[in-house]
Amino acid sequence: MHVLTIIGNRPQFVKLAAVSPLLRERHTETLIHTGQHHDRELSSVFFEQLGLPEPDHNLSIAGGSNSQQSARMLEALEPIVADASPDVVLVYGDTNSTLAGALVAAQLKIPLAHVEAGLRSFDRAMPEEVNRVVCDALADLLLAPGPAAADNLAREGVIGDVVVTGDVMGDVVLGLPDGAAAHEFGVVLNGYFLVTAHRAANVDDPERLAKLVDLILSLELAVIFPVHPRTRARLEQFGQLERLEAAPTVTLAPPLDYATTISLAADARAVLTDSGGLQKEAVWLGTQCITLRPSTEWLETLDGGWNTVVDLDPVLAAQSLAKPPLGDAPRLYNAGNAGAAVVSALEARFAPNAAGAGVKSA
Repeated sequence: MHVLTIIGNRPQFVKLAAVSPLLRERHTETLIHTGQHHDRELSSVFFEQLGLPEPDHNLSIAGGSNSQQSARMLEALEPIVADASPDVVLVYGDTNSTLAGALVAAQLKIPLAHVEAGLRSFDRAMPEEVNRVVCDALADLLLAPGPAAADNLAREGVIGDVVVTGDVMGDVVLGLPDGAAAHEFGVVLNGYFLVTAHRAANVDDPERLAKLVDLILSLELAVIFPVHPRTRARLEQFGQLERLEAAPTVTLAPPLDYATTISLAADARAVLTDSGGLQKEAVWLGTQCITLRPSTEWLETLDGGWNTVVDLDPVLAAQSLAKPPLGDAPRLYNAGNAGAAVVSALEARFAPNAAGAGVKSA
């Protein structure tokens, strides 16, 4: 079986780490990196830390609007995918790279498999939601992280095969060694908040960006805030960076490598984020999460108060932080076994005679 995998951003690198090594034990993989995340901290260092194979093609396509970026990806991907003629194109998540890969596969009449199929925030203002819906409508094999995602696909009447595999990010998070990043930042274990924010809806609008800064400044513990390049540019542009730099409790850091981020999340009192991946990672690590968005596609993380959606409301954030979750964090989305389930599902559909093929769901 020849699988052509298309990735482009940091969460997709993590997901790849759970699937690619298992896939390459018995099959051929061609790896295309679109270059959507091109900074060293957001790209190559992840490949190094996670032991990922070097991409066969790096398209270096970054910047521009969503439409511009997707169009450039389509133009660059089409001849490469056509020449490779794989048995299946594999895409992850909900980025512009995902959308471009799905469209190219459909146009070339090559089967498409989508990891993280079926997630829905039901907010079409999010570019990621549009990408998910389009990709799932085109996919031949939809690899859903959990029953809720599979139910969404059933309601939408997708024509592809749906298999519940779990979430491959959990395999990687649970396999990382314990770190000591908190000591490097001079903070006390369980005595600080980790904040991340990068989504256009939060940082490109000056009013919402000001609300984000207000919320960060309202937090009562020390704050570690690794600043995404996009976010830093907007903070400078809209005159908000100085407010954060002047706050004695806020530490602004450059983008961090994956192991450091996970270490900080594990030892934090709580994580406040607009990231999709970090919501799950926090719960797997037993850390309370506050989601700085009006909705979440990861509905299972809300159980037991481990994740709470507050948008940019500092009052709701404070109320949620005052009620830490009780009991052990749930082990969601088949964490630890999802990568193997993805490979088995690919084999069952595209290489039914392969050794180990035939496992249909987790």
